[in-house]
Amino acid sequence: MVWPGLNAPVIRGREVVARERLPEDNDYAENLIRFRNDLDVYKKTTIHPMDRGWSSNKILGRWLGPPEPIDGEEFPQFNTKIVMLKASLEMSSTLGKVRKVKVMAITGNKNGAAGFGIAESRDQWEAIRLACQRAIRNIVSCNIHDGHTLTHDFYSRVEHVQVFAHKKPPGFGIVAHRVLKAICDCIGIKDLFVSINGPKKNYVNIVRAFFIGLIKQKTYQELADEKNLHLVEFREERDYFPVVVASPSSGYVRKREEILPNEVMDFHMHLYNGLIKVQNAPKIPAWTRIDAYGKYLQFWHMYRSRQNVRVYLKAKYGGLESFLTIREKEDRQKRKALLSQQSDEKQESVQQ
Repeated sequence: MVWPGLNAPVIRGREVVARERLPEDNDYAENLIRFRNDLDVYKKTTIHPMDRGWSSNKILGRWLGPPEPIDGEEFPQFNTKIVMLKASLEMSSTLGKVRKVKVMAITGNKNGAAGFGIAESRDQWEAIRLACQRAIRNIVSCNIHDGHTLTHDFYSRVEHVQVFAHKKPPGFGIVAHRVLKAICDCIGIKDLFVSINGPKKNYVNIVRAFFIGLIKQKTYQELADEKNLHLVEFREERDYFPVVVASPSSGYVRKREEILPNEVMDFHMHLYNGLIKVQNAPKIPAWTRIDAYGKYLQFWHMYRSRQNVRVYLKAKYGGLESFLTIREKEDRQKRKALLSQQSDEKQESVQQ
């Protein structure tokens, strides 16, 4: 059917459109069924738990594979992660408010080479592509000590963001901001602890500060040449046994008399350029300053370590026993044996 205007006539050229019946379409039902069968069946997308990012199936924190080839050169050994994707609005003289996406990508070969790139575009996937290309163009190399951690602790700062990175023994894992953890996955660092002072949502400055610290790492030989002294390492897993890891390449080692009294000899202070990290005092809860808390401590003073002692005794003796209870049991058995022996002797004397 052709239906003209409901409250006003519809004019086509110079003719007024009237209501009329169109010819029947015999193939309408068949075309509808065929079109419906050609449509893809909707399925909920599922991602393997090992392939998920920071939040479900979002692109942040997920591996995207190697970046695109540049001038015909491919990078199959590199892998890429997206660590920042921000949407904003910008004013255009012709379109008004236009959506804009800012993306930061990290790429690396898990063997000491990594880089990051930042790109902006009105199209999200175009911004991701540009960020990946810029990341592969900004590759830097850093040393991975023993194949799992940093060469030494370092401190780095970009504007208000301060990064303190500490090397850790094998098996410790990565304890750091999720952006820094993504960088460590791309570089190949496996054991690391990083604390951040300052705004933790400023991903750009956090990444810049961490990369600056990685680039400025010094080898043990460079540190020994700076001081003309032996570099000695103490490790807890070796019971703090001293091990010389580097000596001056010139062969000349300064004596104790040649070291100035005000010279910085602490290893970490030398790395931090004479600075010391401020250790903030733990905050004291307000309820510890009232009188009732003192009475509470007095009441529970005798029970303060009862649970730990119970666990220790069960682990050592297999029950709630100690050397005192074991000694009492032995004395009790000796007394019983002595009493039984005395009673037997009395019975024998009576029978005689």
